Amino acid sequence: MRKEDKGQLIESIGTEISKYPYIYLVDIEGLNSVNTAKLRRLCFRREVKLMVVKNTLLRKAMENSGIDYSELFPALNGSTSIMLSNVNNLPAKLIKEFRASSPKPVLKAAYVEESFYVGEHHLDALLTIKSKNELVADVIAALLSPAKNVIGALQSGGNTLSGVLKTLSEKAE
Repeated sequence: MRKEDKGQLIESIGTEISKYPYIYLVDIEGLNSVNTAKLRRLCFRREVKLMVVKNTLLRKAMENSGIDYSELFPALNGSTSIMLSNVNNLPAKLIKEFRASSPKPVLKAAYVEESFYVGEHHLDALLTIKSKNELVADVIAALLSPAKNVIGALQSGGNTLSGVLKTLSEKAE
């Protein structure tokens, strides 16, 4: 491959990486053509970009990205594919779902919510991780819950008080 072609590939990979905030490095080596096609279709339906890349080109694209991905570099060995997503735990769910019928893909590493996860043993943690928006929604819900309880108590108490006042006024007559 010519140097110019490599430069274009590195730039292309870098462009794709910059479009997505979440990166999963996976091993899909050994999947037959039928399973590979199924995985690609599943990724497409779930809006996860699946790319098979050369480790050296991916490493150079990551180095040129402006983000320090150096913790992912040890996972760049053997066959590597990348799953890119706009939803933090979607690739992990996809991997888990697909592995119900196949031994691959195997998680090698991931960059999610500005943290690095290296190794297959992090798959379960990645499944349950919440996005920043989900965490903000949880905090807001927690803050609103006591206010709703107070308003509900005042409203039900208001009905009770009016009932008591009405009963007292009727007895006074």
